[in-house]
Amino acid sequence: MPVVRSYEESAVVVAGASTGVGYASALTFIDAGVRRLALLSRSEERGIAARDRIRERHPDATVEFVQVDVDDVEQVAMAIDRAHELLGSIDVLVSSVTAQYRPELLFRIDPYDIARILNGQALPPMFLTRSVLPLMREQGGGSIVLVASDAAKVATPGETVLGAAMAAIVTFARTVAMEAKRDGIRVNAVTPSLIAGTATAERVLKDGFSKALFEKAAKMASLGVAEAQDLAELIVFLGGPAAAKLTGQAISVNGGISAA
Repeated sequence: MPVVRSYEESAVVVAGASTGVGYASALTFIDAGVRRLALLSRSEERGIAARDRIRERHPDATVEFVQVDVDDVEQVAMAIDRAHELLGSIDVLVSSVTAQYRPELLFRIDPYDIARILNGQALPPMFLTRSVLPLMREQGGGSIVLVASDAAKVATPGETVLGAAMAAIVTFARTVAMEAKRDGIRVNAVTPSLIAGTATAERVLKDGFSKALFEKAAKMASLGVAEAQDLAELIVFLGGPAAAKLTGQAISVNGGISAA
């Protein structure tokens, strides 16, 4: 049988943990009972600040920070190894990393930017997943949660290249789920749309085409525009024992913007 640990027994690694959904997820895992947590972030300053805030809130927990450039496959591998060394195991991996991007119609995108957008959005979750899989296989189980976007499911003007990258993450998650289930490893994706109060929301709502696009989307969210905590609650559920039979899914949290 797969190894399925309680929150209290689990060691959790959150990439992109210094702000937004990543930070909310890290804090919610600790609130749920996790006592071994590693935060991965590109920014040393923000990562250490996030670690210190969580330590102050839960002084009985082991909370570590590992700096990593998630675009660099070697750094990702070393960061995962370091987190494993610090925590003793990795039972849950959350990838909440993203590259800066503003929606734009394809004919306005520089052709030379297409590869950069695709690589910056799609590759880091793949690097993180590949690095943690051997560790989870060896211990007999684990849960991986990749944060993507509803752009993976809904054809939205202005999100041609982003949508392709997000669809890649979702298909990747589903396929790894089918490969890794025999090793007791679950892999799921979470696909938000607009997330209020985040740096990404501030960027896309600033001006231009993306402002019009997401203002329209926000009006369609009859249940309310999602916030980082809404995503965090789902991510913590997917990482925990109550989701032990759930794998290969891509779940939207968007307040009713779409039903894809």
